[in-house]
Amino acid sequence: MSSAAGTAPALDVRELAVAYGKVEALHRASIKVGSGRIVTVIGPNGAGKTTMLHALMGLLPSRGAVSYLGASLEGVEVEARVERGLCLVPERRELFTEMTVQDNLRLGAYPRYRRRDPGIRADLAGVYRRFPRLEERRLQIAGTLSGGERQMLALGRALMARPRLLMLDEPSLGLAPIIVREIFHVIASLRDTGVSILLIEQNARAALEVADYAYVLETGEIVLEGAAAELAKNPRVMETYLGLARGEG
Repeated sequence: MSSAAGTAPALDVRELAVAYGKVEALHRASIKVGSGRIVTVIGPNGAGKTTMLHALMGLLPSRGAVSYLGASLEGVEVEARVERGLCLVPERRELFTEMTVQDNLRLGAYPRYRRRDPGIRADLAGVYRRFPRLEERRLQIAGTLSGGERQMLALGRALMARPRLLMLDEPSLGLAPIIVREIFHVIASLRDTGVSILLIEQNARAALEVADYAYVLETGEIVLEGAAAELAKNPRVMETYLGLARGEG
């Protein structure tokens, strides 16, 4: 789903920099997420991918310009970013492990309860249609779920907030290949709902298959970018991230 001509991108990041003391973890990184698009940032562990997400969410101080739906996020607190539809699913998933699946999902809609949003029940039913396993386990304690089920719950909880931009940090981490395929199938299907997605991944093959556009982040800098299908054919990406020698594939 491409953005309409003249429509502001969901996210426009220009020269974002983050430092831990004197060490710069992210150096003048510029990325863009078009409306209704899936954009991925791939790169090795420690490249600065999670740092980028935390800065975009307002969890880390940063320099540079970040625009969301055409408006600057400078000085906007984390809670206000969430209220505007910016949602992060962190690498650790951060579920309420002592609560049931259903209560975790309802908590995802907490800001909407305060607004007396009438669509919460319908959205909960929608999450269960998307993740039938969560409906089967809706009264189960979240801490007893498998890794794949926890990731589904983290995604479902994020969707209950009705995000306009969903930021996913390593959704495939620690999951079996068959579950990874299932999770990425769901991520691809979200594009059809109009949600824009920024996907941070070490599993470059899965990320490039699902994304529209891709960036490669190494040691805090964007070193490559392009349409995901084209980047997947780039010799450097094939050799470094897809495990293919030049000439293979």
